[in-house]
Amino acid sequence: MRFKKAIYCLIILLTLGSGFTWSQPPDEISIGSKKFPESRLLAEIVAQYIENEGNIKVNRRLGLGGTLICFEALRQGEIDLYPEYTGTGLTAILNRPIEGKESQEIFEEVKTAFDQKYDITWLDPLGFSNKYAIVIRNTFDISRISELNVIREKIKLGFSHEFLNRPDGFAGLSAHYGFGEMNVRGMEHGLVYMAIEQGEIDVTDAYETDGKLVRYNLTMLEDDLGFFPPYEASLVVRNGILSSFPGLKNKLQELSGSISTQKMRELNYEVEVQGKSMEEVARNFLVGGGWINPSELRVGSASSGLLVQQTWRHIQLTIIATLLAVIAGLPLGIYITRNEKMAGLILGFSNVIQTIPSLAILGFMIPLFGIGFKPAIAALFLYGLLPIIRNTYAGIRTIDPRLIESGTSMGLNGWQLLYMLELPLSTRVIMAGIRTSLVINIGTATLAAFIGAGGLGDFIITGITLNDHSLIMKGAVPAAILALAVDFILGKVEKRIGPKGVVS
Repeated sequence: MRFKKAIYCLIILLTLGSGFTWSQPPDEISIGSKKFPESRLLAEIVAQYIENEGNIKVNRRLGLGGTLICFEALRQGEIDLYPEYTGTGLTAILNRPIEGKESQEIFEEVKTAFDQKYDITWLDPLGFSNKYAIVIRNTFDISRISELNVIREKIKLGFSHEFLNRPDGFAGLSAHYGFGEMNVRGMEHGLVYMAIEQGEIDVTDAYETDGKLVRYNLTMLEDDLGFFPPYEASLVVRNGILSSFPGLKNKLQELSGSISTQKMRELNYEVEVQGKSMEEVARNFLVGGGWINPSELRVGSASSGLLVQQTWRHIQLTIIATLLAVIAGLPLGIYITRNEKMAGLILGFSNVIQTIPSLAILGFMIPLFGIGFKPAIAALFLYGLLPIIRNTYAGIRTIDPRLIESGTSMGLNGWQLLYMLELPLSTRVIMAGIRTSLVINIGTATLAAFIGAGGLGDFIITGITLNDHSLIMKGAVPAAILALAVDFILGKVEKRIGPKGVVS
């Protein structure tokens, strides 16, 4: 039957897609980063520094989202190291108070706690502190954070999502300065400068080393009541990987104290404002500082086939997840046609899944599956269920009852009715559900890049972070074309596999 052939085709695609390597090779080090440019740039510097030893492979898993995603990935062994900040480690991860503590005291506290509690080494600081700062358009004549109270009715505030939700972010700042209730917009950090430039907001959070501060001519307000703690940049590394590579710790410690605050701001400026690639900026820093020999330079991140690789990864994500949804959803849809009491429960559950934001579902999967391919597949699988279950149920339930009666009178039992009558007659409706599920997953899969699953979302997220429209289009256009192509092809398949003589 044509329906069976369609299922077999999907199984073949799954087999092709499952060539993904789930485990990390023993001679490879995975380096992660958060999604903002400085974190990615620091990770790229470390990656190139390690790579140029020649005998260690580096797997870059950059742009993993916020602090807790990166830390959870490190704790579960999905990555081996990433750049972190002492103030963030103390407040956002350890949930400890920071008021009144000096830089060295904070460093010693996080170093000891991470080693004892998480089996993670906190290496010596890289040499700069990247504290949060509050910046304002220079059309307002103020210089201190406390003065925001004076002009609170005249200003529009917009802060990054992470800053809004951190204990050392807006809530703590507001309480410390006595701001009270203020109307605040949340947005991606990569978009706040554009919003200020366009007059959408007047005040936002920034980092002291932000390269864009110079470009947008903003005023950095003095933290006159001393709210923001030190944020010394360091590398946090799993003790397990240090055991596997005995010389790695000493190698990484050589970078300690190598980057001043001014130097970090210059490096960020090259990436964020001048538009240089992170690979180029990292390479120039390492060569210029004598960390690597240019004649022996080996850089593994650049790849002329990156778009092809990420497109194929996107296809893997969507096909595998949709096939799993077919395997689960088709029997469930058939089951509820036989058990109406369960129909409302199962369809209701599937509907609820659809109402949960995609990023929330991806976040729910991290404690279960870590980061990367597996949690993305699990989340997309859940998103793909509803169209398949609903269309299977609707397709079978809308068959003319007289045809069922005719089949029964001919002596067909329940399985024979399903196999010879109900599924063939509802094939087009079921295929329409599979088609919808796959198209939905192609769009949703772009968000999987936030948890290191790869795909075309990598280009989109990086483009948003760097305000690079060409990168955004590099991911968005292929994703749109892929969705249109899949919709067109499955539309043709839907028409061909239906029973002849049935008018759709």
